[in-house]
Amino acid sequence: PQSLLVWDVFVLTGYLFLSLSIPYYILFVRYKGGQPRHNIYFPGVLISIFWAISIHTVTAFLLSSNVARPFWHTAILGPRFLASAFSAGPAFFLLTLKFIRSYTDFPVPPKVFQRIAVIATVALQINLFLLFVEIFTQFYHQTDHTASALYLFFGIGEKTALVPWIWSAIVMNVTAVLILSIESLRNNNRLLTIACLLMVVGVWIEKGMGLIIPGFIPTPLGEVFEYTPTLIEVAVSAGIWAIGLMIYTLLAKATIAIELGKVKYRAFS
Repeated sequence: PQSLLVWDVFVLTGYLFLSLSIPYYILFVRYKGGQPRHNIYFPGVLISIFWAISIHTVTAFLLSSNVARPFWHTAILGPRFLASAFSAGPAFFLLTLKFIRSYTDFPVPPKVFQRIAVIATVALQINLFLLFVEIFTQFYHQTDHTASALYLFFGIGEKTALVPWIWSAIVMNVTAVLILSIESLRNNNRLLTIACLLMVVGVWIEKGMGLIIPGFIPTPLGEVFEYTPTLIEVAVSAGIWAIGLMIYTLLAKATIAIELGKVKYRAFS
């Protein structure tokens, strides 16, 4: 297919299938009282890792292929999406594991936190490096296409609505990477929680208000229209987050119950 949207639907559908089928197999076998076979589910895990890369790559291509938006015409847009996903994703997962360890009987070994924290740290370091490369490229030799980046980081005249957003995101991400890069600070449970929260919020702002919105400002005619989220948009976003967290919580409760053996299959005679 020539349409990138077709590829986007393909990779999203494929990843949804992998995300549902692998946990379903593991949990169903445990529910029946057996042990999942490593040679059955592990190949799917490896495929899902590479499939996740394709999701963020196609998403980046959807933006960079837009002819009228030069702000997205960069070869590192794909790597930036991957780096941010592999930093904010593990950070959110760490917060989930902390909550599970505190409020359930499910055992989470300390080495799990350490390994995931290292993954998030390296990914965030790469993400910040790519952001610095992008800033250098945009401003060292400025052209007419630098207008979007100029508006984002410094504003154009009195039009500065996005400036607080991007610099807040940078401060959050830099603070998080400093905490995570120092082992003694990373091993501090409270500081690790703070760093993960800063990382999730910082990356979310950077990829939303700091990447999508400035791509449309200025317009192809050179007009600058400011954007700030409305109350309705905030409410819709909060609702989406609430629904997602509710589904995530329900699935986690069922998974933990099966893994701990509290819910199991019993044959009735």
